[in-house]
Amino acid sequence: MNQYRVNLKNKNRIVIKIGSSSLTHETGRLNLYKMDQLARILTDLRNQGKEIVLVSSGAIAVGVERLRLHERPKTIAIKQAAAAVGQAALMQIYEKLFGEYNQQVAQVLLTKDVVKHPRRRKNTENTFCALLKMGVIPIVNENDTVATEEIEFGDNDTLSAAVADVIKADLLILLSDIDGLYTCDPRLDSKAQLLSVITEITPEVEAAAGGAGSSLGTGGMATKIAAAKIVGNAGIDMVIANAEKLNDLYAIINGEEVGSLFIGKPHSNM
Repeated sequence: MNQYRVNLKNKNRIVIKIGSSSLTHETGRLNLYKMDQLARILTDLRNQGKEIVLVSSGAIAVGVERLRLHERPKTIAIKQAAAAVGQAALMQIYEKLFGEYNQQVAQVLLTKDVVKHPRRRKNTENTFCALLKMGVIPIVNENDTVATEEIEFGDNDTLSAAVADVIKADLLILLSDIDGLYTCDPRLDSKAQLLSVITEITPEVEAAAGGAGSSLGTGGMATKIAAAKIVGNAGIDMVIANAEKLNDLYAIINGEEVGSLFIGKPHSNM
């Protein structure tokens, strides 16, 4: 077993991100079976003593469905209105599903200015640490209702990387619609090979990252590489794995060869 993979067994504070396309059916409605499975697995990991933070997309998608809109909003005002409706509904569903497993959750909505401002950043870290100490699973999303271009993360890959950095996480797991990072797009080239361990983000690695693959989400592989840079510079490892195989979360944390593992830069103790 690869030593980098073995090291994942010792990761305790873990941020897990799941996107809109992974939480919804092709109809745009929520995939409740998958959400329940996610709640059960994350609660089980928490029961093992892991500190878990979930970064979840889906607010706008849920809002679109609840407001009976025919497509994803294009104007900021309608987008933010959909987010306001959808976020409340999304948290209500998470509260119910996690509650079935006696797991307390909390909602945390962030904008970029919070993590950029030193005092607000420290307050955010303290809040997360208090929640984790009490055994709560924080559920994080961007505060789309108030976010503007100046203060928005823009995608939840970047948000989850920022959260991992702020709370000094040990590991970030990005659940995607693909098994990991390939040498080229496997949907277009049958010779594409999965990159299992990436110790350095080279120009070749960046070239292997394509664009967005879903109309529901905003992030593609390029945003995941950007997230890997953020957490990598903070000394945090990151894994890209397939959201269709949620049980693989156990395998990842057990050090098995699943998905693409990006190794964080080691920090000196000086």
